[in-house]
Amino acid sequence: MYHSHSMNALTMFLFLLLLSFQASSSSFPLSFRSRSLLRALNAKTNITSAKTGDHDYAVDLNITDFNDVLGKTKAPFAIVEFFAHWCPACRNYKPHYEKVAKLFNGANAVHPGMILVTRVDCAEKINTNLCDKFSVDRFPMLFWGPPSHFASFSKKGNTTILFIDDRKTADRVLIWINKRIGSSYSVDDLRDVDEDVRADISDRKQIARALYNDTEEATYMAFDLIFEHKMIKFKTRAFFIEFLQLIAAHHPSRRCRKGSADILVNFDDLCPLDILSGKEEECMTSSGKSTIGNSQICGSEIPRGYWSFCRGSKNDTRGFSCGLWVLLHSLSVRIENRESQMAFTATCEFIHNFFICEECREHFYDMCSSVSSPFNRTRDYALWLWTAHNKVNERLMRDEASLGTGDPKFPKMFWPPKELCPSCYFVQSHKSGAYSQIRWNHDEVFNFLANYYGKRLLTEYKDEKLPGDAGRNKAVVKESGTSTHARVPWGAALAIVVAACAFGALACYWRLKQKNWKYLHHLHSLKNI
Repeated sequence: MYHSHSMNALTMFLFLLLLSFQASSSSFPLSFRSRSLLRALNAKTNITSAKTGDHDYAVDLNITDFNDVLGKTKAPFAIVEFFAHWCPACRNYKPHYEKVAKLFNGANAVHPGMILVTRVDCAEKINTNLCDKFSVDRFPMLFWGPPSHFASFSKKGNTTILFIDDRKTADRVLIWINKRIGSSYSVDDLRDVDEDVRADISDRKQIARALYNDTEEATYMAFDLIFEHKMIKFKTRAFFIEFLQLIAAHHPSRRCRKGSADILVNFDDLCPLDILSGKEEECMTSSGKSTIGNSQICGSEIPRGYWSFCRGSKNDTRGFSCGLWVLLHSLSVRIENRESQMAFTATCEFIHNFFICEECREHFYDMCSSVSSPFNRTRDYALWLWTAHNKVNERLMRDEASLGTGDPKFPKMFWPPKELCPSCYFVQSHKSGAYSQIRWNHDEVFNFLANYYGKRLLTEYKDEKLPGDAGRNKAVVKESGTSTHARVPWGAALAIVVAACAFGALACYWRLKQKNWKYLHHLHSLKNI
């Protein structure tokens, strides 16, 4: 009897316990499911981050891409942070490090291409050997040096990879860098600019800076593709030289003009005609000497891949093709009237022979071939190029609309839009916008092109020091508001005026003769072209 009552009591207890468990489970479905709870919290956090648009600027590296990324970057310096994602101090330090990264990395970098800011998570097992290689014994640790030296790092005899011992804040890291390389970087350099450079169309200096940077970037990339694909052949050598002459005379960037002129002067040594004659070989000199592919068309300090005005919202949109158009427009408004036909021919042959997109160059060459009479004025050539660009945009509008391949943030448009140049339009049809339905004021269009791509914006940009030019390509310095006046005798003043006029006339004559010689004859150093 006692045993039976005991069994019944035990059964009742277990039954009540089961009911209690089910009730608690229904009330708190995640109480015994910690992984599900963490997933739910992580999902909520990710949604919040996505809404705020937060993203990291420092480049995450691991053992699989560490050597490749640091070995190929064109930035002269790099910072590598070794950290652990579970480390509270590392998490607290991340906002400081991101401020530094935002200065140098990403599409909106203030100083693009100067320092590559990266990090390695030592908590990941895959990176154990990499962190051991750099003797990482605490977190976080920051190292500084030339990028390629990180890739070839060895503990023995290392003198170039340095430990940044003062890294508590972004300001202190930048002070350390400034002392090391004589720069003047500051957190104050960060500016709240919209991702879309077009958004602030009233900021002419910002537009000038973007256009200027992209002409350099496009020039570098165009010639880099030519050298990489060995496109200078016996039949295309003269066309290459003609466009190089155009670049040397009229590129908006002084260092691009200088670099192209250096190549021209040494072209016979870099690309001898007898080597190419009858053969499909790349331009090169005898074994052991430098090739034309090693030439720096705009110098070694040009940022690579940091498009400003031509940056797309996706990696595969805009970029180089946009930058090349900007370069061509800039050249078209900088030439003189009697150079317009030469510029037209050089541009058409350059695109036809050296632009890597086959369909694009065929379309462009068809437009070139449709021109029946030579150009005699800068205005005529600049407007022809502008018309050609708008026709290309019109064709791409249709293609991208049907295939869905356009940039959603930067759809193709007729240039310039009314927001930039309302006076460029007489009347626009209310029908579906076609280029032929727009009545353009060509005088106003040319004035816009000359100002937008030409001297005025360039002058405004040159009021500032050019990036990477560190003292040797400084901007035009404004005169001081105060001056010292001296009394000059009337006779002496008259003599000075007469001498100045005579000297000016002589300079103009010499300049005219020099340009005639330059474009009607080949450079004396370019033999047997």
